[in-house]
Amino acid sequence: METDPLVPPAALSGEVTLPPALADAEPVQSVCTPIRLSYTYTPGRALSRYLRAMAGKRILGERCPVTGQVFVPPRGVSPLGGTATSESVELPDTGYVESFNITRVPIERRPDLKPPYCSAWIVLDGASVGFLGLVINIAPEEVRIGMRVRAVWKPDDELETSAANILGWEPTGESDEVITDYERIGRADPPPS
Repeated sequence: METDPLVPPAALSGEVTLPPALADAEPVQSVCTPIRLSYTYTPGRALSRYLRAMAGKRILGERCPVTGQVFVPPRGVSPLGGTATSESVELPDTGYVESFNITRVPIERRPDLKPPYCSAWIVLDGASVGFLGLVINIAPEEVRIGMRVRAVWKPDDELETSAANILGWEPTGESDEVITDYERIGRADPPPS
């Protein structure tokens, strides 16, 4: 049996004798205490280029030199090839909903998000993977897989070096994307018709 170095061996064997004042005390089952974690994040070269481009309403990705796949946001390394990426690819601010979730419970730290709202995995045209975004300007119940969307940007005078420049993704009104790459989205076979 592995032992915890912070627990005295006598406590594990039941040999601990409590002081008389604690003899009738109920054992502590858990402790709830507030915790705060502060950290500083340095985005690195690839993500810095991405964020600077966002200030100009541009979306950058990077192409994997091994597989040719385009990843957005860029990380400076291909998650599949395991190699450094150096080719930047400018992507349009249009794409489609690959999957989505309707949230009906408020999030205490996001009072700006009034339930129900829809979060979706957005795949940009020309990208190989998606990223999370809010679908806006449509009832959540009308969102569907394959729905074509475009970015809704902050006004020009409010743009900053931030991915928050995209307020959400709204329907384009175009025909839905037909998804055929089932292996990429985690399915071995197409869904039954």
